[in-house]
Amino acid sequence: MEKIQVNDITLAYEKLGSGAPLMLVHGFPLDHTIWAEVANLLKDKFTVILPDLRGFGQSTTVETTYTMSDMADDLAGLLDHLGLEKVALAGHSMGGYVCLAFAKKYSQRVSGLGLVASQSAADTPEKKAGRYQTADGVSKKGVGLVAEGMSSTLSTDAAVQAFVRPLMESQTPAAVMGALKAMAEREDTLSSLSTAPFPVTLIHGDADMLIPVERAREIKAALPSARLIELQGIGHVPMMESQRGTADGLRLLLE
Repeated sequence: MEKIQVNDITLAYEKLGSGAPLMLVHGFPLDHTIWAEVANLLKDKFTVILPDLRGFGQSTTVETTYTMSDMADDLAGLLDHLGLEKVALAGHSMGGYVCLAFAKKYSQRVSGLGLVASQSAADTPEKKAGRYQTADGVSKKGVGLVAEGMSSTLSTDAAVQAFVRPLMESQTPAAVMGALKAMAEREDTLSSLSTAPFPVTLIHGDADMLIPVERAREIKAALPSARLIELQGIGHVPMMESQRGTADGLRLLLE
């Protein structure tokens, strides 16, 4: 992986393929490797950029509080480094929240937006409190607390679970706690998304146990021009459970 210095962190990323630039942003608490198969399917048409969000994978983080907007600034810094003015972005789960923050702050730099198993809604008060409670638990017991609780809800596929469990366990407590707090404080982005000047593609499994497919349908209702691809029997990690279905959906960002 290549690394750059941006916003007081080291940001690691991988780049492959050729064509229109497409940045694939991973979810919580994972890293860019979840996109490996989808990236290989897309590299014939796209220059695929795979960052590790701050704190995850090979990227570093800060000890101070940060926001989804700060994480979006990291991606803007990466684009500057690569000399790219505009890019299509697709984010998985928390990665979708980062992409939504990017699209709100840097709309002129977005050629298309993909949301994969994500949502535009902010946390409910109960969900927000739960994230802070989990962050406190991680500070006391480590990231295994999150890995144990999330492995089976990400997917019912045993092979996927076997991949994501050690991946989650490899993340640092600082990254996991920082991301939990950033997600808890994020804002609702539906109103800004409903006036988006770029194409939007929604990819969601109808068996998602973490973010129900109804959240994608709500975005589609508010933004009728959005394309909604519902993947039958697929859970919260479509890029690992339905690689070709996810890749085909993301190819729509070229149109």
